[in-house]
Amino acid sequence: MTMKRRTFLVGSVSGLTLLTVAACTPDSPQPSPSASPIRSKTPEPAAFVRTNWAADPFSRGALSYPAVGTAADDREILRRPIDDRLFFAGEHTAETAPATVQGARASGRSVAFDVMSIAEPGERIAIVGAGIAGATAARILVDSGYDVVVIEGRDRLGGRVSTLNGDDWPFPLELGADVISALDSAAVLAELADANIDVVSFTLSQEHRTVAGEVLEPSTVGQDAVAEALEWAAVQPVDTSLADALLDSGAANVDASAGAAGVSQVDLLENYVASDVVVGTGADADELSAWFASIPVLGAEGDEMVVGDFESLIVGMIEGITVLPSSTVSGVTLTDRGVSLRLARGESYSADRTIVTVPLGVLQAGAIEFDPPLPFSHRGAIAALGMGHRDKIVMRFDTPFWSTDASAWSVVDGDTDFPLWINMLPLMGEPILVGLMAGEAAVRLSEFGDRELMQAALVSLEPFVDPDLVSRSASPSASPSPSSASD
Repeated sequence: MTMKRRTFLVGSVSGLTLLTVAACTPDSPQPSPSASPIRSKTPEPAAFVRTNWAADPFSRGALSYPAVGTAADDREILRRPIDDRLFFAGEHTAETAPATVQGARASGRSVAFDVMSIAEPGERIAIVGAGIAGATAARILVDSGYDVVVIEGRDRLGGRVSTLNGDDWPFPLELGADVISALDSAAVLAELADANIDVVSFTLSQEHRTVAGEVLEPSTVGQDAVAEALEWAAVQPVDTSLADALLDSGAANVDASAGAAGVSQVDLLENYVASDVVVGTGADADELSAWFASIPVLGAEGDEMVVGDFESLIVGMIEGITVLPSSTVSGVTLTDRGVSLRLARGESYSADRTIVTVPLGVLQAGAIEFDPPLPFSHRGAIAALGMGHRDKIVMRFDTPFWSTDASAWSVVDGDTDFPLWINMLPLMGEPILVGLMAGEAAVRLSEFGDRELMQAALVSLEPFVDPDLVSRSASPSASPSPSSASD
């Protein structure tokens, strides 16, 4: 039996959808979040935080990905300077390791040397964006004698590197980028070490369960099918989505009959796509290019997780450099003499050259008006690449309700928008769980309130509840004060 095409073309329809319908009933009063009970056998957390990069106007997504129709040179095109005055940097322009912190850092180094090859000593360089790409470029240029100002829309530094420090959390909590891939990671890890920022090994041990909580034997069905589909797509005359490649290649023609614990190979394939492909890229399978997709291996050997305040690395890099915080750039005008930057609050700033490091999603939204318009090649590359969505919900519990020591959890054949959970107990010795939502689900869930999101998250964790650790007669725990974080 073959997998239905619709499986890959839409996100999962979970209990959240039902909650939305109920919440939108016209004649029903809206209960306050504090009065709404959590209906789950999973205990409520003592602390809770969520991210919402999808709704953040300064990012409009989490990471770039190769969308269907992307060209091989789109990222290289974005690295090309315009009139030797306007430059772009960021993970979406990275030559190697795009969509990663190390890719963003490398792009910042590259653009700094590109500017230095053209600019005269002492020129004024404006850098738009204080993420790791902008900070890296700023540090190199300042140390080389240039007059640099960093213009940042947020009231903090770091961009999509964002760290939460607070009494509710036993260690600095990374709300944005947190995992340093083993690929091209040496330079970033060296800088973290020099700054005395702690990392831990992020080699994951995965456990898959049924909705009933039964542990499943490891399987490579999903991984093998995706690999087969990508191999087939590589020799096709035109690009296609991963979803279409799975179906048209026949790779998705796996057994749909129920096997052990009632789980079929179709279920295993669906789970792999949701928990590895979509979470890894931020893109749904019907949007991801089968020509250029590089399916990430979550928790590969050599990966490291930052647990010691990643944001402080960027703050340290920009120390001593002029920064204009809370200053959103709304317009960039190229003139014969330089670049004029228009701020949203009405001021303007002039520079000899400008480096724009805002995320791809901001460029795609047209949040910055360029005069004259960007060359067609640049506009085409911006439109062709995809901006993926990935968000987190992080919960700390007073005591663990689970007994498994696996560091990555997933429910097969489960109707959930949280396809992957990271268990921080074996990694950090703390009962903290990190739920990941990605693709269409992340965009949809960005509209949900904290209480509804927590409800769905706790329900999705029920297969991992150890009844011996949770007393059915215990009174409900006090609800935490949820907080949102998107930067």
